[in-house]
Amino acid sequence: MEHNKVTIKINDNGSIRVTGEVELIDAEGNRFATKPSFSLCRCGHSANKPFCDGAHKSVGFTSAPRAAK
Repeated sequence: MEHNKVTIKINDNGSIRVTGEVELIDAEGNRFATKPSFSLCRCGHSANKPFCDGAHKSVGFTSAPRAAK
């Protein structure tokens, strides 16, 4: 049985992109409906939390973290 790797990408000045087979659950254990690839809000201004709706663009959110080399 092959296990597909999940990728989580922190986009510069934007969302967190999740690609792969994952379960996204809330604090009570309820499952959110997701697609094989989706974006999570990082700026806190999305009207569709926990998903990104592009609000980071209008509020001027900036963040571009980098992993240690």
